[in-house]
Amino acid sequence: MTFDFPAFLVLASVLTGGIWLLDARLFAPRRRLSGKKEPVLVEYARSFFPVIFAVLILRSFVVEPFRIPSNSMMPTLLTGDFILVNKYAYGLRLPVLNSKIIPVGDPQRGDVVVFKYPLDTRIDYIKRVIGLPGDEIAYRNKTIFVNGEPMAQLPIGSYAGVGSGSEMTGAREALESLGGVDHRMLTRPNAPNLPFNCQVLADGPVRVPPGHFFVMGDNRDNSADSRCWGFVPEDNLVGRAFGIWMHWDGQREGFPIAWSRLGGGIQ
Repeated sequence: MTFDFPAFLVLASVLTGGIWLLDARLFAPRRRLSGKKEPVLVEYARSFFPVIFAVLILRSFVVEPFRIPSNSMMPTLLTGDFILVNKYAYGLRLPVLNSKIIPVGDPQRGDVVVFKYPLDTRIDYIKRVIGLPGDEIAYRNKTIFVNGEPMAQLPIGSYAGVGSGSEMTGAREALESLGGVDHRMLTRPNAPNLPFNCQVLADGPVRVPPGHFFVMGDNRDNSADSRCWGFVPEDNLVGRAFGIWMHWDGQREGFPIAWSRLGGGIQ
């Protein structure tokens, strides 16, 4: 069973805040007159409520940490990266309900976004936005076509992976220009055009429906994305990834922390 941390924070805030408020209104005045000590339960509620509520507000409306569990976004993000996600970039949403209460902005082509996996919303995915509502998307010969225009790729050379990403050593690395966003990506020239027997683009271009987005991983031949399972509804968006605050990979030689990745931005 998946642990629902947002629901836990809401419940803990209501419980501790309710105990504190109830005691302050009904029992504390009489207790002060009689000189009795504050109950341990009330003391704990009063101490923990501000901390829990602050974490709830920060995590729900400002920034949320995530850990990268796979190589699908290499070389932009590596397995073991701990990232920060801007929760208000695409509008403020109520925790648990995920209902948008204040519209702020919309995803742009090239954004790296965290979202609820459309086939199982208990799971968080991270990919790059390729297609916006109304765009026509095609993928031919390892090249993205947006509204009939190929997205330019500048070859960099052969990729040298380390740690958990060593399996990608020898892949072709290139700098791709996507909606004004230049980012690195990986392909394997000898791999099939579509990974994992993906079928969404098997018969040619697709049109992104209103209120949806087409997303792909930067590790093009090792990413289950919109090419496989379709579009991401706008309601599934969690936020935009913007920074790396830690990297821990137990498969790295020597020390597992890659200091050079700490504090890096996400392009």
